[in-house]
Parts: sequence; structure tokens; C-alpha cells
Amino acid sequence: MQLRSRKRPPDAVHHPVFARFYARLSVTADLRGGFAAYREELVAGVSGRVIEIGAGNGLNFAHYPGTVSEVVALEPERSLRQLAVRAELRAEVPVDVVPGAAEALPVKSEAFDAAVASLVLCTVRDLPKALAEIRRMLRPGGELRFFEHGLAPGRALAAAQRTADRTVWPLLFGGCHTARDPLAAIEAAGFELGTYRRLRIPEKGVRFPTSPCVLGVARKPFNPD
Repeated sequence: MQLRSRKRPPDAVHHPVFARFYARLSVTADLRGGFAAYREELVAGVSGRVIEIGAGNGLNFAHYPGTVSEVVALEPERSLRQLAVRAELRAEVPVDVVPGAAEALPVKSEAFDAAVASLVLCTVRDLPKALAEIRRMLRPGGELRFFEHGLAPGRALAAAQRTADRTVWPLLFGGCHTARDPLAAIEAAGFELGTYRRLRIPEKGVRFPTSPCVLGVARKPFNPD
């Protein structure tokens, strides 16, 4: 008797060409562009149960401190998720890589002490919904650690970002939008902004639509409205 083959359900995100490009670029950026130091700063001092949104190829895993008891790492893109599983095996803290989209996190409410969003809020399809989901599953007082690129403070680059977003940029770069304002979106989602700093990457030379970045922390209030 011939068994019918079962098709795997479609992934929430499918960008195989961009995924291969990103996997190579991100490793180069860590080694030569100083991104490893930003990742180290992003998760410094974090503790307890952590959920990472859009883990990519798992480059953050090596930087989690020993105070972390568990990392649940969501990655919707299959080829990047496979790379993240390999990185999971090398991590010094327990990591569980799972499929899932930011707009519908498959976790219980108030189940985590911290969330990590690293160069991912630019790509989610519904940013307010994704941030609402992150807020839902954080315990009161829980932290959102973020390292994101976003809207430029200068008019010229901001105009270039908006033009890029309306044309080819999202198609070429896995749904990325360069003109989103992560700080404003995080505040609008009900988080309290903590310390953060703005970055320009690279620090010198040509500015790209993704050059304006911000790295910091926000908290879910203990007494939300």
C-alpha cells in the first residue's frame, strides 16, 4: 500500500534567498562590524526565562549570561531556524528554538521575565500587534531588550527611508521597513522606556537606510492601565 506524502504546513515567513544572504552578512557584521559587542550589551544582566523574537541564525545565543535559566527562541523562517538550531547546540544556557510569528506568540501570558528583539521589529507584518503579544507574555516588571534600526532623525535620510519602504527595499530584504520608529512603537504599546542609546552603524562613512539604530531596555509596568 502506498502512503500519501504529508506536506509540511507553510511557514509564517518564507524568504529563502534573503535568509542565505542574511546568514552570511550577519556573521561578517559580528566579526568585522562590531555587532558582537552590541549583542553582548543587549543581553547583559538579563536573567530568568527569556523569549527571543526572530532569533535569525542564533547569533545572540553565545552572549546570554549564566543568570538566564532558559531561552525560548522563535524564528519563523525555516532556513534561518535550522541555523539557529545548530547555534542552540553550542550555547552555554538552555535554548529551545521553535517556529512562530511575533504577532501570535505560542506561549502563555506572563510566562517570561524578559524578551529580546534584535533587528526584527522592522520585519514584522503588524508591529503594534507584535508588541502587544510581547507585552502579554511578559510578567509585570519584565524587560524588553531591543536593538533595532529605525527612522532617521534627519529629513533627508528619513525621506530616503520612506521612499525605499514604498519601493524595492522590503522585497529585497525580507520584508524589512527602514522608516519605522521603534521607540515610539514600544511606548505606544504600553511599555515604560528605560535607558537607551542611539547608534549610527557604521559610525563613519556612507550612511545607509539602516544606519540609524537604537539599543536599550523597556519594561512592562507593574500596574498597567
